[in-house]
Amino acid sequence: MTMGSPLDPVADGAPTPSRAGPPEGSSGRLSRNIYAVSLVSFFQDAASEILYPVLPFFVTGVLGAPPAVLGLIEGLADGTASAMKAGSGRLADLRRRRPLVAAGYGVSAFGKLLLAAAGGWPMVLAARVTDRTGKGLRGPPRDAIIADETNPANRGRAFGFHRAADTAGAVVGPLIGLGLYDLVGHRFRPLLWIALIPAVISVGLVFLIRERPHLHPASEWSFSIRGLPRRYWRLMGMIAVFGVANFPDTLLLLRAKDLGLGFSGVVIVYVLYNLSYALLSYPAGAVSDRISRRVVFAVGLVVFSATYLGFGLSASTLWVWLLLPLYGAYAALTDGVSRAWVADLVPPEQRGTALGIHAGVSGVALLIAGVWAGLAWNHTGRVPFIASGIVVVILAVVLLAGRRFFDDV
Repeated sequence: MTMGSPLDPVADGAPTPSRAGPPEGSSGRLSRNIYAVSLVSFFQDAASEILYPVLPFFVTGVLGAPPAVLGLIEGLADGTASAMKAGSGRLADLRRRRPLVAAGYGVSAFGKLLLAAAGGWPMVLAARVTDRTGKGLRGPPRDAIIADETNPANRGRAFGFHRAADTAGAVVGPLIGLGLYDLVGHRFRPLLWIALIPAVISVGLVFLIRERPHLHPASEWSFSIRGLPRRYWRLMGMIAVFGVANFPDTLLLLRAKDLGLGFSGVVIVYVLYNLSYALLSYPAGAVSDRISRRVVFAVGLVVFSATYLGFGLSASTLWVWLLLPLYGAYAALTDGVSRAWVADLVPPEQRGTALGIHAGVSGVALLIAGVWAGLAWNHTGRVPFIASGIVVVILAVVLLAGRRFFDDV
């Protein structure tokens, strides 16, 4: 589908498109690039999720750091990466996207190497910042590739499929870690080294992605925040408020540990969370293609609130087995849907920038959330969970009632 005349070329050999990338999926089928991007994400997430359930035990157990340090590590890691996300989003509009994606996955693999070699929590912090910086570098260009391969009629399904594949890696990764846990003598550090294998594989698979022409801004210096629609900035305000209440998921695993689950139990329930997330992501995206993305996202916030309130009020291990899979439903209803929503609201030549700002806002909010939740933990973590649950249910009501304000149609 032709979308106007070619725009001015940009530096560094970026292609001058004669059209806005591929035809925008009038058949409704997902393109080859969607499958390629999803395969890369599957392997990288498998690597990341071998590590993720290990972190609370490794940091607080092996390295002897308090829970506040765990919250600080995760909050700073994601918060520091947020600046990279905003910058890489702008670069995704100005430059070739595949090299940015490849570099991001490479940096993340190096971060996993640093983590495996860590002898103290400051080294863990450096490793996590490196890993998340790679995530920030690759995320917006990758999401822009997905957005350009779709139109509003199938964009939710495409992002949902990608999130499902990505999260399938989060099912496989912890199971690999759990299966090897006994073989390595109940030690955590060998699992950190094993995680490097799928991380390196994902870097190689990036080259399955085809670099396609895409619309570029007329000038590198033409961007202004006023150039993005008001609806977009209203959405960003809502994302920021929600993000401050949504602290790092490692603290949910720490709460599960505090409620009595051992390492194997934490890994299994985390797998159930990711399984729920993976199975529901594609249907949630498909539903958001048919009805309002605002409504789907708001329902996700209601589920989030129920989960957090449950974690804050429960005193039994049995509740964890219900709450974490429910938390997977929240993630499925919001993660891919929010990215599709952002892509719907902005012009094609600003998608990378808009998605980068979205990721950056989320990252800064996560930094704040990780720090305050860690400091307010107070042995049990009840207070931050209850406070966040109350704030988010109010936000969900505002979002459901705010059709005219958010105007996502």
